This record gives sequence, C-alpha cells and structure tokens, in this order.
Amino acid sequence: MAKKGRDYFGLSRIVSIILAIIPFTAWILGAITRFKEGKLVAGLIRLVFGFTIVWILDLIFMIVKGRIMRLLNI
Repeated sequence: MAKKGRDYFGLSRIVSIILAIIPFTAWILGAITRFKEGKLVAGLIRLVFGFTIVWILDLIFMIVKGRIMRLLNI
C-alpha cells in the first residue's frame, strides 16, 4: 500500500522513481502535483522550466526523499 502524502498521487516509491526517470512524465506529473497542492506559481514554473535542472533535482529528491523538490511555496 502506498504511503499517504507521497508525490505522484500516492504511488509507491519505486513507481514514482520510474516515473521521475522519464522526463516527459516527470515534467507533467510535477506540474500537476504542484497545481493540486494549490501552488499556482510553482506549477507554472515547472511547466516552463521542467525539462531543465528541475528534472534532475526532482529525480535526486525522489530517490533520496520520495518527494519532488519544493523550491517555491507560492
């Protein structure tokens, strides 16, 4: 069973890491996650800059912490 509060819709950590490895899914799911949290500015930034360093940082954070990077809480 997936732990509550995990990113990518509460999926297991292994599935979330696999989804984070694929750049397109990491880009879309990262933006959707931030919009779902009510963080509109952070979601828009992920849509614009999601294929750059944000993707690499998300992958590292997903492996280490099981959550995507949260730079802005706006």
